Amino acid sequence: MTQTQTQTQTQTTPSRTIDAHQHFWRVAAQEQPWRTEAHAALERDFLYEDLVLELDAAGIDGTVVMQSVDEPAENDRLAAFAAEERVAGVVAWLDVRQGVGALSELERVSMPKLSGVRCLVARDPLAWLQEDDVLALFRELASRGLAWDVVPITIEQVQAVTRLARAVPELPIVLDHLGRPPLDSDGWEPWASHLSTLAESPNVAVKVSIGIDALTAWSGWDRETVRPYLEHVVERFGPTRLMLGSNWPVVLLRASYAQAWGDLASLVDELLPDPADRAAVRGGTAERVYRLS
Repeated sequence: MTQTQTQTQTQTTPSRTIDAHQHFWRVAAQEQPWRTEAHAALERDFLYEDLVLELDAAGIDGTVVMQSVDEPAENDRLAAFAAEERVAGVVAWLDVRQGVGALSELERVSMPKLSGVRCLVARDPLAWLQEDDVLALFRELASRGLAWDVVPITIEQVQAVTRLARAVPELPIVLDHLGRPPLDSDGWEPWASHLSTLAESPNVAVKVSIGIDALTAWSGWDRETVRPYLEHVVERFGPTRLMLGSNWPVVLLRASYAQAWGDLASLVDELLPDPADRAAVRGGTAERVYRLS
């Protein structure tokens, strides 16, 4: 095979289809303080064998499993789930507020397929992101090829994440759930300006998924409501900084796995006519940002 043929094959080989955001849990094994009486549908176990049926039906090759509670035991559970065949990557819990001292947790647990870290920040202003020890931690995470996932909602959070992205440009930062667009009110600002500001940093990527805050406030699943928000992130970030995620099982509050994945994927297809761009959002971006093997 000639060098030109090899290059052509590499360019035309499609990426795997990756669900870049999903969770597993056993309700008896962990407290989930973010769940309220509005989330009764989530008060049961959601395990690998449940998800595989959905993956097969949707034609999905692998997933990135995300932490859902802030505690060391969560990483032990994630390490066990990482052994499953269709789990391509793991975003583990790490208390990044501790700075470099947090690295002891990564040394404690043997985590196959570790791709990134996160902790639940809610509406914390994130002022600690500028502390020297925290910046040193993020530089170390970047050197290990790990991403940081976060959902900045308030202007203080957006400013803090923007400063971090500029201070540590080698760190991949992933904004989960479209940065929490106001789906429940059809609002636009300040969400649109926040996303435009974050898009100026090339190391920031966005997940095309819907988070629990929006799902809880939303009266019901509506594909077309998502369209203008997705158009905005496509315009600002481009396909190589977007990745598709189901947020299963949280998304079951408003839609089945098949409906949520199908609607979000079809919107991506309508907005991105180039097959290479579609492939990036469906898996290529996740493979690159999370360094999935």
